Amino acid sequence: MPNLKTSIKDLRKNRRKEVINDRIRDRVKRARKKERDLIASGNIEEAKKSMKHTFKVLDKAAKKNVIKKGKADRLKSRLAKNLNKLSQKDVKTSKKSN
Repeated sequence: MPNLKTSIKDLRKNRRKEVINDRIRDRVKRARKKERDLIASGNIEEAKKSMKHTFKVLDKAAKKNVIKKGKADRLKSRLAKNLNKLSQKDVKTSKKSN
């Protein structure tokens, strides 16, 4: 346990910040999991709506330095890539007629 007054205040501040950061990390984790589940189930429309929320959560976490900006960008890219892959499977290809 710290002895100095400022060290005690720092400890208090760090504990508060830890709770806030854990909450943000949990929010990111839940949003990503929901998005992955929607993509896995093949629910494209719901996944597209949920993607906007997931991106917002990732950007806020990066803005507050809970996760790094590059990690947020990488996760967003992977989610978008998986959704696009799913969307392309549903599109029927047609041959050119001459």
